[in-house]
Amino acid sequence: MTPRLPAWSLFAALIAMAGLPIYIHAPKFYVDQYGTPLAAMGFTLAALRLIDVVQDPLLGWLAESTRPRRRATIAVATALMAAAMAALFAVPPPTAPLIWFALSLTVLFSAFSFLTICFYAEGVTKASTLGAQGHIRLAGWREGGSLLGVSLAATAPVALASFTAHPLAAFAMVFAAVALVATLAMRREWLGTAAAPTPNPVDLFRPVLADPLSRRLLVIALLNAAPVAVTSTLFLFFVESRLAASGWEGPLLLLFFLAAALSTPIWSHLARRHSPRAVLLAAMSLAIAAFLWTLALGPGDLIAFALICAASGAALGADLTLLPAIFAQRLAQTGTSEAAAFGLWSFVSKLSLALAALTILPALDAAGFRPGATNGSAALLTLTLIYAGLPCVLKISAIALLARTSLPMPVKDTVR
Repeated sequence: MTPRLPAWSLFAALIAMAGLPIYIHAPKFYVDQYGTPLAAMGFTLAALRLIDVVQDPLLGWLAESTRPRRRATIAVATALMAAAMAALFAVPPPTAPLIWFALSLTVLFSAFSFLTICFYAEGVTKASTLGAQGHIRLAGWREGGSLLGVSLAATAPVALASFTAHPLAAFAMVFAAVALVATLAMRREWLGTAAAPTPNPVDLFRPVLADPLSRRLLVIALLNAAPVAVTSTLFLFFVESRLAASGWEGPLLLLFFLAAALSTPIWSHLARRHSPRAVLLAAMSLAIAAFLWTLALGPGDLIAFALICAASGAALGADLTLLPAIFAQRLAQTGTSEAAAFGLWSFVSKLSLALAALTILPALDAAGFRPGATNGSAALLTLTLIYAGLPCVLKISAIALLARTSLPMPVKDTVR
């Protein structure tokens, strides 16, 4: 075991723990606790998601500009993220709840995005010390920790409800403790560089956009992330209305994320022994098989859908482990600014979520689908085709592009 790789896994878990509250816990908490109208909440979330998408390239520029002081900026950003989590869940709003929600969430996801960009950028340097397959090896630790963090965030509020009447406030305190431990564990890993002139954003992003392979990998990332954006947007509706399995959403989500987390070391091992592209193509094909099976499901097919969640979760583990590692390997080969490049990578990933929110729900509404109501066969067919059919088309497009992409990466693992 390479020293301090567990610290990377712990810090990845911390960042991931801040992801689920952003998109799942916080809106429901404010609707239930403070009576925030659903329409106002939806508009606010749409605006915040738009800010989240647009700011990532700017955060990439900020991460690169502050690189000589990375340890200090990481400590500040982590403290801000923990404080924002506490403000969101543990502090009674001193102003209108919706305004407090928007302010707290803006600080939270800004710190979350900044830390994600810095973390992945620093990983390029770390991987160079781990041998020929360092990027794949580091990705296994990093993405495994990330997915375990997501699983913890999904289950902790439910578990804490058995001990306290304010489970999300308790979760915020647990999060602050994890933030402190993870920051201390990673403190020696933030190397930084000598001070350099602050680049302007155009010059900073030009190298990664000028490289044909980097551009292609960004497009593949967009196509490959889009199916997850589609299914995550419609998951609750599909389980409730198509499977008639209301109440099983939580266990199925947990199964999905645990399958992803448990699969990451397997994908990492296979990629170190074989071509990372071949392994990734196999995982993407597994995802397509899962989506195709989903098209045939109907009410009561809970066991079949649980198997699909496990298979598609495992496929997601490969997506999150191998594709960023391939991108990082390319950055190391070209000497491109890592922080700026991962700012664009984060932008592409979140763009798929924004596009899904803007297109899928209006399409369902136009088809006559009504959440929580009895829907006709046409509306349910539209739900199924969008939930499972559209991801197949997107995955096939990503596979076709990846299969035609030459990836100059080492094939055999020389690290023991």
